[in-house]
Amino acid sequence: MTLDDLRAYGADVELGLSRCMGSEELYLMLVGTIPGEEKFAMLETSIAEGNLDTAFEAAHALKGILANLALTPLHEPVYQITEFLRARTRMDYSSLLAEIFSARDRLSALL
Repeated sequence: MTLDDLRAYGADVELGLSRCMGSEELYLMLVGTIPGEEKFAMLETSIAEGNLDTAFEAAHALKGILANLALTPLHEPVYQITEFLRARTRMDYSSLLAEIFSARDRLSALL
């Protein structure tokens, strides 16, 4: 994975780098941990079980991580689901989850 790969993915690489004190090595290492982040599974499982409190905790944690790394294509749907979960909205989350996992898989393919 390169910075150019992440730019093509849609990440705001310059912002992400600035949050990593300009360290390309640190930024790429942190981005590389995202596809395996356990909060994705927690989010999916919690929603399937109807546990919106735990789902919110997972989504909120992901939102912060993704915002700090400026991974916009993944951050945007996570932000959306976080806000629905914050309000404890009872709805079909499947399309948002599909969007999240699709963006995560596209990122994973860069590794």
